[in-house]
Amino acid sequence: MHTIHNPINSLDYRRKLRRESTPAEILLWSRLRDKRLEGFKFRRQHGIGPYIADFYSVELGLVVEVDGDSHFSLEAKLYDERRTKYFQKHRIAVLRVTNLDVVRNIDGVLQMLIEWIEDNLKNMLLNNITPS
Repeated sequence: MHTIHNPINSLDYRRKLRRESTPAEILLWSRLRDKRLEGFKFRRQHGIGPYIADFYSVELGLVVEVDGDSHFSLEAKLYDERRTKYFQKHRIAVLRVTNLDVVRNIDGVLQMLIEWIEDNLKNMLLNNITPS
């Protein structure tokens, strides 16, 4: 069976990204790991097709991207748009935060994630959809 998740050809690069995480990624991971956010499991540097998501919850179908300065150029914005469309095509939602958001207001970032989870779980229940 073919899967788009964690393709073997990106394994070494995903490991490298984990070793070289930014301070913001390390901080957010400390709050997401071990099901610390509302009991949902997140993975970091998770491969999805040709892309690698900073954080991904299979159960929620949610990618959380932490964007640094490099994401604000026109070229990077276009690349991020392609990534987002790819994820959405595979029924994966994308939430983006900046490094600055995470470092300066981690509680606000976590609250935004909790609100997203609550809103989307309500919608799933109303539409009779079970989380992944």
